[in-house]
Amino acid sequence: MLVKSLKKCPVFVSGDKVFLRELLHRDKGKFGFRYSLAYAKLPKKRVSVPHRLKTSEVYYILNGKGIMYIDKESRKVGTGNVIYVPPRSKQHIKNTGNTALEFLCIVDPAWKKKDEEILCDK
Repeated sequence: MLVKSLKKCPVFVSGDKVFLRELLHRDKGKFGFRYSLAYAKLPKKRVSVPHRLKTSEVYYILNGKGIMYIDKESRKVGTGNVIYVPPRSKQHIKNTGNTALEFLCIVDPAWKKKDEEILCDK
C-alpha cells in the first residue's frame, strides 16, 4: 500500500510558473498506470504561462476560481470543475479569485519535460 502526504512532497515551480507538488509519477515507482498526478497552486490574481503538452491533461479544481484558456476558447472554472486539455493544445489558467487557485493535474501519459513547450513568458 502506498500512502503519501501532500505536505511531504517537495514544492517546485513548473515551466508555466505554477507551484507544483508531484504526488505520483509512473516513472518514479512500481506502478501499473501511465499517468502522473500533481497538486498545483496558483496564487491569487496570477496567470500561468501559456504552454502546450504533447500529452493529454486533466485539471480538477479543488479550491478557488479562474478562467481556463484552451486554444481559442475560454471558460470560467471553479471548485469541483474538471477540465480536459487535449494533446498539443495551447493552454493556461488565470486565477480570478481572492485566494489561491488549487487544482490537481493528471497528465497521460506521464508528464515529461521534453513533452512540454512554453509558448511565452507572462
